[in-house]
Amino acid sequence: MKSLFEPNVDLVGKVMNLQLERQNVVASNIANIKTKGYKPRKLEFEDQLQAALGLNDTMKVRRTTEKHLPNSFDPATFTGEASEAFKPRIVNGEDRVDMDKEMAMMAKTNLAYTTLATIIKSNFDGLRNVIQEGSR
Repeated sequence: MKSLFEPNVDLVGKVMNLQLERQNVVASNIANIKTKGYKPRKLEFEDQLQAALGLNDTMKVRRTTEKHLPNSFDPATFTGEASEAFKPRIVNGEDRVDMDKEMAMMAKTNLAYTTLATIIKSNFDGLRNVIQEGSR
């Protein structure tokens, strides 16, 4: 069955959800900055996303033939991987939450989420225009 929406809407929605999950992980790290023994967590999903989309290391889409691009994305096939990577260090306190790094990650995640929301909005604006023009 044909969809009214662009094929990228599912992809953008899934990535927005993962960005939101990452924002929650960062917020948790910041909230626990003074908690003794707390190790910062992070959420990684970009490598799985690139693999699901068929992107190679140079960030170019691989073609199956010269006439078309791969269309094998399924939003249910990948998820983020939360990690509590603890690497013992000699310097005391270095394994704790670094506020500067967390705030930078929060800003980066917020920017990515806002960009994805703009993309989704443009898809819906286009659909609205088609509906409005069709009624004339």
